[in-house]
Amino acid sequence: MAITHATDQNFSTETGSGLVLADFWAPWCGPCKMIGPVLEELDGDMGEKVKIVKLDVDENQETAGKYGVMSIPTLIVLKDGEVVDKVVGFQPKEALVELLEKHGA
Repeated sequence: MAITHATDQNFSTETGSGLVLADFWAPWCGPCKMIGPVLEELDGDMGEKVKIVKLDVDENQETAGKYGVMSIPTLIVLKDGEVVDKVVGFQPKEALVELLEKHGA
């Protein structure tokens, strides 16, 4: 499964079912750029269990505000549309795998 790029308009649809890792990021954010390849790897390893959705906070401030995103990158884990976990800042792949497995991935 490929990584989905969501917007304010379709975020709730894209994250409404199953286990989703939402990456709140911006193009100018250094740690956000570092986490990109980690998410690509995760998608390759766990794509059948977890959907990965990226949301550019500069272009989609409404959704970022709704989820209380104050600094980026913020990674939010949703299960059937409900927030079940949240981490802020760059995370190594192992930490994200552990985070997702904790929620049934």
